[in-house]
Amino acid sequence: VQLQASGGGLVQAGGSLRLSCTASGRSNYNMGWFRQAPGKEREFVSGISWPGGRTYYEDSVKGRFTISRDNAKRTVYLQMINLKPEDTAVYYCGVGNSLSGLLAGQVDYWGQGTQVTVSS
Repeated sequence: VQLQASGGGLVQAGGSLRLSCTASGRSNYNMGWFRQAPGKEREFVSGISWPGGRTYYEDSVKGRFTISRDNAKRTVYLQMINLKPEDTAVYYCGVGNSLSGLLAGQVDYWGQGTQVTVSS
């Protein structure tokens, strides 16, 4: 499985971005988004089960981020609104065997990161 992430950029606080992660090969994975800010460990942000019935969000992004997937396109999206400077990080997508596993950082394949920078 290869994952291609895109959609990052520079926005002002309060702005929006939509990240995309497209999988090649198999796509029937639980998929998640993670982020890593400078000097910090990579952390779970959001995850979605296969084929899409369950979602999970880290507390700080609840109500602002929405994860979804288009299985025909093998793509998972992370819609981010009301972005805050503390959301600044490199965002990574990853796939795993279970949503609970993704929560625990059990990722089988990683995509390359996409930078999200939120200015105040």
